[in-house]
Amino acid sequence: MRERIWAPLLLLLLPPPLWGGPPDSQRQQLEPEPGPLQPFDLLYASGVAAYYSGDYEQAVRDLEAALRSHRRRRDIRTRCARHCAARHPLAPPGAGPGAELPFFRALLERARCYRSCETQRLGGPSSRHRISEDVRSDFQRRVPYNYLQRSYIKLNQMEKAVEAAHTFFMANPEHMEMQQNIENYRMMSGVEAFQLVDREAKPHMESYNAGVKHYEADDFEVAIKYFEQALREYFNEDMECRTLCEGPQRFEEYEYLGYKGGLYEAIADHYMQVLVCQHECVRELATRPGRLSPIENFLPLHYDYLQFAYYRVGEYVKALECAKAYLLCHPDDEDVLDNVDYYESLLDDSIDPASIEAREDLTMFVKRHKLESELIKSAAEGLGFSYTEPNYWIRYGGRHDENRVPSGVNVEGTEVHGLSMGKKLSPKIDRDLREGGPLLYENITFVYNSEQLNGTQRVLLDNVLSEEQCRELHSVASGIMLVGDGYRGKTSPHTPNEKFEGATVLKALKFGYEGRVPLKSARLFYDISEKARKIVESYFMLNSTLYFSYTHMVCRTALSGQQDRRNDLSHPIHADNCLLDPEANECWKEPPAYTFRDYSALLYMNDDFEGGEFIFTEMDAKTVTASIKPKCGRMISFSSGGENPHGVKAVTKGQRCAVALWFTLDPLYRELERIQADEVIAILDQEQQGKHELNINPKDEL
Repeated sequence: MRERIWAPLLLLLLPPPLWGGPPDSQRQQLEPEPGPLQPFDLLYASGVAAYYSGDYEQAVRDLEAALRSHRRRRDIRTRCARHCAARHPLAPPGAGPGAELPFFRALLERARCYRSCETQRLGGPSSRHRISEDVRSDFQRRVPYNYLQRSYIKLNQMEKAVEAAHTFFMANPEHMEMQQNIENYRMMSGVEAFQLVDREAKPHMESYNAGVKHYEADDFEVAIKYFEQALREYFNEDMECRTLCEGPQRFEEYEYLGYKGGLYEAIADHYMQVLVCQHECVRELATRPGRLSPIENFLPLHYDYLQFAYYRVGEYVKALECAKAYLLCHPDDEDVLDNVDYYESLLDDSIDPASIEAREDLTMFVKRHKLESELIKSAAEGLGFSYTEPNYWIRYGGRHDENRVPSGVNVEGTEVHGLSMGKKLSPKIDRDLREGGPLLYENITFVYNSEQLNGTQRVLLDNVLSEEQCRELHSVASGIMLVGDGYRGKTSPHTPNEKFEGATVLKALKFGYEGRVPLKSARLFYDISEKARKIVESYFMLNSTLYFSYTHMVCRTALSGQQDRRNDLSHPIHADNCLLDPEANECWKEPPAYTFRDYSALLYMNDDFEGGEFIFTEMDAKTVTASIKPKCGRMISFSSGGENPHGVKAVTKGQRCAVALWFTLDPLYRELERIQADEVIAILDQEQQGKHELNINPKDEL
């Protein structure tokens, strides 16, 4: 039974050509690197500190050094892994007693080689380069470039600011104002369009984009050259990604239960984690920068473009191979199925159409991908973890052109017809949409409904809080809030130009119980959030109970000296239960989004600040459909899906405070801290009742 679990995992560590994907291109020889290498997280922290202290020259030096260190660290890991894999190849374990020992000996020798190589190239132990998940996430989202572009602006180095801003924007397309920011820089510096540089662009992306440009210009021979080059680079980068998966693994999306019962289980458990990481390299490489779902179908699109380009240059066999390759990922694409029939009709009589198979490179790639998928699913139960296979080949339209060969063989003049691109519909909500229910409380003023706010499931209300309650909440906020609360202590999680602070209901009640803030004020936070929940549940006429998913008092404070020529947002455009993809006009309801959220509300506490308007947009994250100026007692509520993209404009002066509320209809996702807060309230009520009974004790009246 053990061998069933771990043996196939070990086999997948064998050289890639054996299990799918094209043979790797010639590798660079391992060359000595200058060292020691400074950890990029320390350089990054130093650069951010210099930025906030106003030392922009030092900020640029440290941030650029951090980016170089990050690239070199990745290069060292990749090159050491390749170097040691070549020196210590693995062979499939044989049969019989002890047959697996040579395999494990080679594996241990490879690990020792890798550690020695890393230590030598890094100029010290690799333990100095262990990076926190927060820093890893910042580099993945290209946050250092946001600090860089602002630092370069302060230093009046416009062209470098444009490069940094464009690089950041390519990974963060939801930043509605960033494109305008880039345009402003370009006008200030006279930078031409061709000078826009994505400093983190993958080689395969550059080749692919060049192929698309030549394709759209009907220069098909050159387009073919670039698309084929992009494929070679793609498969090389896939191999690099898979190499970087080797070593200790940390996954937040899946829970792995390490085994202590035996060697086989421990090995299988570790390599299952490696395998999942390698399996998901397709997610990283098959998407454009800034996309969290493979909606662009990046890899299959190569073959979609190539099949028509080869057709246009008269290479019908290659066109047929590419069309069949594309169908490996999208077997129901009617346009390409028609193309296959047509290409087969153009072949010489001496060629049997059935003998023309899909391109070998993608065939092997897909075969390996499917084998990995089957292996992960079959081993999941035995190794005690949960795994859900994502849909890696989502399709929403294919090539962005009008080139499709006609169906059938009657094609005189090779007339070209347009692709059927059908407009993507806005997200649908599974429940019935209703609104206009009673507001439950006196003095609450109805302001606008969904129609007046140009959207779906939206409502704006005033006087949910009184002026006195706003002052009391604002006062208690200063005593309970922590910088970066809810964002792992990050001072400026959304923009470097503002400080973010927050606090939960449970924390407020705890501080009140301990006497650090007035208990009455802490109780008010609890009570007004419950009031908001009841209003939302009633107004939208929900047939089931609405539960708290998360409750957060938040304040955003404009940082002095950071507001000149500011065009970013306080909170980027997003949706609350799905991953907004503006270019695809879609919102992907999948992790890491909070897919269980159903309704959201924001209850504002003040208006003595500048900027900070709440905005709804279309799904393009650019077209504003409604803008709301916060003020004391105003509440905006809406459904949490892709039908309601929203964000917050920059707070340019003062402090903006609100109570943010997210709700769910699924009791399984009730907010744990809210349940604990309910228990605290019950205890407080019991104590109060006890005091009340004590006060009316007949003995006290004697």
